[in-house]
Amino acid sequence: MKDSQILSVFESGNAPIEQSAVAASSSLLFDVCHVGVVLRAVLFVQAVVAVAALFGANTPLQWLSRMALITAGALPATLAWLLASCALKRLLARLAPLVQQLIALLLGALAGGYGCAVLVFMGMLEPAPWWASSASGAMLAGILTNVLVLRGKARTPATATARLSELQARIRPHFLFNTLNSAIALVRAEPRKAESLLEDLSDLFRHALMEQSESVSLAQEIELAQRYLAIEQVRFGERIRVQWSIDEQANQARLPPLLLQPLVENAVHHGVEPSPEGADIKVSTQCRGSRVVIKVSNTVPCPGNRRGNGLALKNVNERLNLLHDVQANFQSGLKNGVYQVRMEIPL
Repeated sequence: MKDSQILSVFESGNAPIEQSAVAASSSLLFDVCHVGVVLRAVLFVQAVVAVAALFGANTPLQWLSRMALITAGALPATLAWLLASCALKRLLARLAPLVQQLIALLLGALAGGYGCAVLVFMGMLEPAPWWASSASGAMLAGILTNVLVLRGKARTPATATARLSELQARIRPHFLFNTLNSAIALVRAEPRKAESLLEDLSDLFRHALMEQSESVSLAQEIELAQRYLAIEQVRFGERIRVQWSIDEQANQARLPPLLLQPLVENAVHHGVEPSPEGADIKVSTQCRGSRVVIKVSNTVPCPGNRRGNGLALKNVNERLNLLHDVQANFQSGLKNGVYQVRMEIPL
């Protein structure tokens, strides 16, 4: 509970920034400011270039020569469109969806003309097909935009389904009953401790049942996990030993809501519950340049004696990939009697 006091300072300071960030991205039709999107866009345009180069090429050498020529103009044009769309992200978010699509087409046309100008400047293209290049750029921009829109629409129900599944796995009836029984036992002997326990339980369920945004700060996730472990501390006493190693510079990293709590719940369920001696649980965060590493580990008394179905870990991994795409990394495994979950996300 002491660590939550430190985190509360960061939470209150970051709240306006988080609200503005959600508001800025709430009406954005498409977002290209991700490494995965850039990579897929470049590969898609390159595939189109490879097919287009087949026309008029009688030999593999001619095909390679034509593909290299077109790539010299298409690649900088694609990067120009991506950079312009990312730079105008905040402005586009304020506009109507139809206007955003029209601007994406216009930027595509300008990028196509830019690619043609690059080839003309290098003396590799005469005469210059300005209209054809602009039309091609607009067409490819329209395709990429609609793909991103469809991906965003598919993302919403997937997130909702994952959240519902996570709620079912997290709010277990036995956890609620055990917590209430612990509170009842403390009411007369230690009323202040019982009151604190019920407050933590109330906050935990309020966060679980309230409408969540697409992402929350790592500091918020840590505070919620601390409240959960504080409840379990009353139940298990000295059997649960928790160690926190928090890097405050990593607190601003973004996570899907209610992502960390199921991991610490798994640590309690598979580490503390089956062992009379209890278990050691460690939660650590570390900022490494533009990356944040999050680790949740627990000692396992009898490896392989109490296996889970892996649904919680799969859920966490899928939700992490939905938010950060290829920039997220998720690993889990058992080694030397310690089970560890390791996540790496952008800052």
